[in-house]
Amino acid sequence: MPKHELNPNTWIDRYSDYLFNYTISRVNDREMAKDLVQDTFFAALKAMKNFKGDASERTWLIAILKRKIIDYYRKINSKKGQAEVRISYNSDEDEGDWLEERVADPFDKTAEDALENDELGDAIFNCLDKLPEKQATVFRMKTIEGLETETICNELNITASNLWVIVHRARSAMADCMEKNWF
Repeated sequence: MPKHELNPNTWIDRYSDYLFNYTISRVNDREMAKDLVQDTFFAALKAMKNFKGDASERTWLIAILKRKIIDYYRKINSKKGQAEVRISYNSDEDEGDWLEERVADPFDKTAEDALENDELGDAIFNCLDKLPEKQATVFRMKTIEGLETETICNELNITASNLWVIVHRARSAMADCMEKNWF
């Protein structure tokens, strides 16, 4: 199998729309999605020397983006936890910030991280099961499998505009479901 090569000069033209759509379906915030895609490109530039060429550029960029999305949610959840701990922790004997001394290093990936990823995957698929069949099929094909619009339209015998309406409704329903069941 031939080794893939990176060409950062084409990343924005070739992948920015796909990465943005991938991100917006997961964070449901346009500005944050833009920031995460930008962070992904920046991280990819910094990590180019680690690219082995086994995966395509797009696959490699998506892998980086997935980590950025996970880190984004960890940061949000961490802030929620900090507020709860600071409110509930009260001791005149100890000095310093109790929480900051006990927060795990975000760069120290453990088995707990793998468990969180599994739980997130389960939550996503549980929400996907709650969608109407056509929305679930379109969402899976477009967002998870990354199929091209034309391919999906031909396979399901729908128009491109119909596809995007279905995708929008599915993403909105997924975001609502994830908010209720994951956070």
